[in-house]
Amino acid sequence: MLEITPSIRNLEKNDIADNLLHYAYNTKHLLSLIKKGIDIEDPSYLSSYRSFEGEVYENFIYEKLLRYAEENEYITKFILKGFHQSKHKAYANTLSISEKEQIVYRTKSREISEFDAMFITKNNELYFVEMTLVKSVLKLRRRLRKKKALLEIVFPNYEIKALIILNEGATGTKQFPDYCKVWFTKEFSAKDVLEYITKLDKQKLQPKDKSWSKKMIEAHMLKLHPFRYYNTMSWITKTLRAHKKHIIDMSFLYNYKIQRYHNLYNKFYVGYMSLENAKKILTIKEGEYKDDQRVVVALEKKHSDEIVLTYYIQTTRKTLYLYSFDDNGKETKEKKDPYGITVTEVFHINKLMNEGYELTLANVSIMKKLLKERFKTHHCK
Repeated sequence: MLEITPSIRNLEKNDIADNLLHYAYNTKHLLSLIKKGIDIEDPSYLSSYRSFEGEVYENFIYEKLLRYAEENEYITKFILKGFHQSKHKAYANTLSISEKEQIVYRTKSREISEFDAMFITKNNELYFVEMTLVKSVLKLRRRLRKKKALLEIVFPNYEIKALIILNEGATGTKQFPDYCKVWFTKEFSAKDVLEYITKLDKQKLQPKDKSWSKKMIEAHMLKLHPFRYYNTMSWITKTLRAHKKHIIDMSFLYNYKIQRYHNLYNKFYVGYMSLENAKKILTIKEGEYKDDQRVVVALEKKHSDEIVLTYYIQTTRKTLYLYSFDDNGKETKEKKDPYGITVTEVFHINKLMNEGYELTLANVSIMKKLLKERFKTHHCK
């Protein structure tokens, strides 16, 4: 079974040779701060060092898991990454290795999810691994839902589970879902690795230790169920609006298989409003956008499972604004990452939606009412 060993718990380094020092680390910013003589208590230094230390911790735990999997008969397949695998390109619509040598699932143009490690057990369980030094795990819990949903879609023949590896003292761990197994290690320090990187006179390293059994496989060798990200998103949009009598097909939306997709996408797109109508809902300044600007309406799934309406305005291929409201009705405007998946999604869905997808203020009001009633009925008993 999956029980932490004393060697992993105590962060013992005697069995990993100098492997930790063979990895490439993103230290450009940190080294520039050191060169400038920035105090180690300075917030900019602390932020950069913590990011580096998280990288080292991930690589250290991965090295330990390799050896753990090699010796554990319960584990039948373990996915290689980093310098342990052959350098294949990142394949579209499958698991593969990115340019940074991480395990990723990607569409043709965007990474959908990244996995710190992954393995399969003889009980037909597929575990994805998350390891972090962050003490509060709230953001991690939110990421789990998307990753689990993706793996359930592309690997329907496996039971999807998660192994979470944290430092002692992490809070909020009792709120992890029951598919999660949690391990705690002692406090980790990356000072010796940083010391090696900053030394001008490098020590001679032991060769990479990377001789493994047949249970160690490349990411792209796992057979998965075909999944086309944008095709599926388009199909959901069309079906949500295809009901002959209602503005939105609520039974389709809340089907458990569709909600699995909602966990992955986080938002479904259902139509668009004219700028004139959107101004009656959103705070938009006169002349801020062109008069013919579309405002795309989406159904966003919150972590509480409540589904709410959010609004997207895309002015150029890479410029996208999100308008949303919190539980108290306070409006927020946010500029989205120009290289993020949402920018590509909205661009794609905008091309799909003809005039039949235009929503009136009455349509939007009905949607809000239906979603609110559904949430109250099922979650506020």
